[in-house]
Amino acid sequence: MKKVVISVLGQDRPGIIAAVSGILFEEGCNIENVDQTILQSEFSGIFIAGIPVERDYADLHKRLLEGLKDLELNIFIKPLDHSQPRLEFGESEPFVYTTRGPDKKGLVASITRVIADYGVNVTNLQAVFRGSDNPSDNIMIYEVDVPSDVLQKDLHADLRRTAERLGLEISIQHRKIFEALNRI
Repeated sequence: MKKVVISVLGQDRPGIIAAVSGILFEEGCNIENVDQTILQSEFSGIFIAGIPVERDYADLHKRLLEGLKDLELNIFIKPLDHSQPRLEFGESEPFVYTTRGPDKKGLVASITRVIADYGVNVTNLQAVFRGSDNPSDNIMIYEVDVPSDVLQKDLHADLRRTAERLGLEISIQHRKIFEALNRI
């Protein structure tokens, strides 16, 4: 089997995953990974699937579009290319950075710029902005892997300065501590 990444986007409603997975099953595909969420009222799903070697990507895309047209979804397919060397990040420590504060433009860009400048990889990001005046309604949770050669003290000081400049509260926790406190 060869592998593809299938992105599915559209208005949320019951049955989207059932419809997508049903078509993939009918086409002889094997779903290996799924990550799905609802952002406001929009469905967003990413599937990694093994597809038969003889199966053409364009034909599978056409079959998905036809089979899902009543759901009015946007479908994108990309071959998963394992011929490129996978980036190795070496030894790292998992952290969770949580920010709360007023919603304004540039929050995600500013925090992730600091993270990227230190060569830290964001492995998961959840951001919910409700636009209210209550800072607790606007939260961002960054799960990151901090390379062991990064001076955590400097990174965390830069994150705190950036958060303060943006009017955000920031919590910096090792992922093990975060999980123990939040039981996720």
